[in-house]
Amino acid sequence: MIDRVTLEAAVQDCVQGGEEDSDQVFSVIDAFDIPKFDYNSERKKFIPSTALRSLHGQATDKAQLFRDRYTVLFQRTSRHELFTPAVMGANPEHQTKKFQLRPVEYLLGSVAKLGEIIVLGMVTQLKPGSYYLEDPTGAVKMDLSQTNFHNGLFTENCFVLAEGWYEDQVFHVTAFGFPPPEPAKTTRAYFGNINFFGGPSATCAKASTKLRVMERENEDAMIVFLSDVWLDDSKVMEKLRVLFTGYSEICPTAFVLCGNFTSSPFGSSHIKTLKESFRGLGNLIAQFPSLVESSRFIFVPGSQDPGPGNVLPRPAIPDCVTEELRRKVPNATFTTNPCRIQYCTQEIVVFREDMVTKMCRNCVKFPTDRDISTHFVKTLASQGHLCPLPLHVEPVYWGHDHTLRVYPLPDVVVVADKFDAYSNTHVDCTFANPGSFACNDAVFKVYYPATRQMEDSQIRD
Repeated sequence: MIDRVTLEAAVQDCVQGGEEDSDQVFSVIDAFDIPKFDYNSERKKFIPSTALRSLHGQATDKAQLFRDRYTVLFQRTSRHELFTPAVMGANPEHQTKKFQLRPVEYLLGSVAKLGEIIVLGMVTQLKPGSYYLEDPTGAVKMDLSQTNFHNGLFTENCFVLAEGWYEDQVFHVTAFGFPPPEPAKTTRAYFGNINFFGGPSATCAKASTKLRVMERENEDAMIVFLSDVWLDDSKVMEKLRVLFTGYSEICPTAFVLCGNFTSSPFGSSHIKTLKESFRGLGNLIAQFPSLVESSRFIFVPGSQDPGPGNVLPRPAIPDCVTEELRRKVPNATFTTNPCRIQYCTQEIVVFREDMVTKMCRNCVKFPTDRDISTHFVKTLASQGHLCPLPLHVEPVYWGHDHTLRVYPLPDVVVVADKFDAYSNTHVDCTFANPGSFACNDAVFKVYYPATRQMEDSQIRD
């Protein structure tokens, strides 16, 4: 028999456990733990995927990767006010001009000239030097000689809205633009509190009133972002000592350190050097007991850190390299690239890759105004993806492509890059690059969740 006292204690433990899971203040989410949701066009909702995911996918997984990207963007674009059907009986003077999306097969099935056509599709090169627009229904050759390119970095394998006219099996494109982005609050208004982001909670953290109050009251909370932290460079270590000394009195919530973690990434002594470097960093952090006790240290690997090839998502640095640091700094977390961080109700995505250079190198047409960071930010927000590049340029595990999605848009996207530091807000989402800590005079970024401000910082000589 179970007495009343035991039963009450068990119920209380269950209640407390549930609150701890759903109201966890800080959580680091591994890329391989991110849930996948598939859009069901009949039910018009996202449902959890039941497919088994493997690093070594089948050929069908590669095709499904692009179909999933298309489906997410198509349902988002179809709900935009420019593409929704006009309301019957409404005053025509108060209505904006409406457009209709056409599939590629609509063009291929026509023998007559078609004018003012808008198609959502993926830019591909089915033949060298010839660009095609492809969707699940087919592919059509494009003529881009008279095309007006809107803002953004248009690369092969990105999805675009192409407007133009069709004749003689060629789509003559007059305007090239990206699918309109969608604020996260609009996405959640359609799909509810589904936890797309991942983490311990069954529902989206933004639904928690308790976390929202804690976030607002903790005005001193801050997260420090650094990239290219070369631990084998004595100058970098001295700058880190200055950084930790300055923050030892007002401890940040977390330090997010992105790779690469060595200045010379190759050679037979690479692992030995990296292991010694992490040992030295552990000794340095241990000199500041307040940081060891109060702050978290999150390590995101770069493309030249130890790992199985240059394929995304990239697993964490092996435990055998980091065990001494983790012993001295219990709050250290070595995670994947990319990774996700949930702080109270805010969602933060961290990605370490030199994306700006790669996207500029693979542009169909390079922008003329040279404001590259703005074009880059608009591209990521519109694509809803961290890496809209051809798979031969930036390989991705086919079954884990969903881990690179940024849909719904999070609160912050940090793309750590060797490109110049920037911070832009687009569609209620802050995009930032902390810059190279080792190469650009110890620059870094500090984010204040209470005010949603991203601050430029630097340690001067």
